[in-house]
Amino acid sequence: MLRRHALSLLAAALLGVCNPAAAQLQAAPALPLPVLDALRAAAIPEDAVSALVLRGDKTVLSHLADRPMHPASTMKLITTLIALERLGPVFRSRTELRTTGELKNGVLHGDLVLRGGADVDLSTETLTTMLRSLRYQGIRTIAGNLVVDRRLFNPARADIGVPPFDEWPDAYYNVIPDAVFVNRNMLQLDLRSTPGPDGKPATRVRVAMQPELDGVTVESDMKLIEADCGKWEDGWQRPDVVPRPNGGLKVVLHGTFPKNCVASDSINVIDRQEYVSRLVRRVWKSLGGTLAGTAVEGPTPPDARLLAEHVSRPLPEIVRDVNKPSDNTLARMLFLSLGALEPDPVLGTHPQPDTAGGTVATLARSEAVVRAWLRAHGVDDTGLVLENGSGLSRIERVTPIQMGGLLQAGLRSNWAPEFQASMPIAAVDGTMRRRLADSPAAGRARLKTGTMSDVVALAGYVPDADGRLCVLVAMVNSDRVGNGRGRAILDALVDWVARLDGTTPTGRVDGSARP
Repeated sequence: MLRRHALSLLAAALLGVCNPAAAQLQAAPALPLPVLDALRAAAIPEDAVSALVLRGDKTVLSHLADRPMHPASTMKLITTLIALERLGPVFRSRTELRTTGELKNGVLHGDLVLRGGADVDLSTETLTTMLRSLRYQGIRTIAGNLVVDRRLFNPARADIGVPPFDEWPDAYYNVIPDAVFVNRNMLQLDLRSTPGPDGKPATRVRVAMQPELDGVTVESDMKLIEADCGKWEDGWQRPDVVPRPNGGLKVVLHGTFPKNCVASDSINVIDRQEYVSRLVRRVWKSLGGTLAGTAVEGPTPPDARLLAEHVSRPLPEIVRDVNKPSDNTLARMLFLSLGALEPDPVLGTHPQPDTAGGTVATLARSEAVVRAWLRAHGVDDTGLVLENGSGLSRIERVTPIQMGGLLQAGLRSNWAPEFQASMPIAAVDGTMRRRLADSPAAGRARLKTGTMSDVVALAGYVPDADGRLCVLVAMVNSDRVGNGRGRAILDALVDWVARLDGTTPTGRVDGSARP
């Protein structure tokens, strides 16, 4: 089930360190025999592949490398490297609790403002710590409203009105982030159909939910069936959220579930304003506090004073969490942050509290940042199509030459160690942990994967047999890439590069000449 997986040559555009002449790029060897064999086995034509391999200032392989291709999640390399370059390795995002109200006898006479700063680590635990700080300051009752300020991004709620990407809008990989992103808006579910304490067989699915939200309950009408517990997701259907007469919400799970099974899941089904307000109210109650008002969305007053704050982990740790498991939602948050933290092109300044988000859409500003960085590093952005910076898109496009130029720049970056450390290691971890175990690339190649229903891609660094670091970019766009066929093609190319040495003619790593 695919629910978990979201699924003229431009040589002069490469960086000055590489800068192969156009004639050299055109003369580079075409696809090697192992790759051609894998293509034939998959019945995928050669023109479905675009690939580029660079070794120092030499082009080892170029095949349709100037053609814009769907990159899938290899697009995250563009977002993460430029984030490191533009924001720096010590960058941390911030969440604040502020107020203009006065505290008298335990009562805060005014609103409590939750000001979002795109904090990817904002969780129930961190929010509890912030609210506990209010109790330590003597606040028992908040007489005003809870004001949620998401206006770091423009629009503040990019998720509203957007059609679902696929048939699983409740899945985590489909979540569109905002500046107040508590628990990434997910409900964690524990599902059980095992015998009860009395030893009797289960007649229904027992379900528990975390975090606890004020007035929110979860129920299941899932039917128990004889099935493999490992394939429990095959029976999953989209949950419903039902309003209750008392103002509460009931989450109802549908579908089928195997007997004698235990599983866990995370779902995005509660509107995020409801989620935040009900979580804050629940936590505040548990700390002995009272919130008299309601939850509203709005700006932070310029004169609001700071009561409590939380800062995220430093950026390199977030970048690693983006690239190792290929996290679409975190990538989108970083891409938005690139634009949000740049001066507004109309205002000419960084957004202030009363003009948060700026006048130009954040995604447009993010795209401008990426294109400006690429051009500044000698990479022609012609044909590049950006949507959200994660690769979870129907329209994003990049050429292997552009991606290769970015990776060459990554080798010269001050933050090259942090960037490379974020990439999955072949046969070791992340999305590459089960690939290339029998290849000399195992434990050495660092490669970002990309996978969608009609796309497989790899981009990153592969040491050759002499230890020289090669830049590799390869993308296959075909409706036949499923069932491992596309991966076999890309793995054959990585293995071929890892076996190259200074005496081996390209195209003859396997000891046989190309026809």
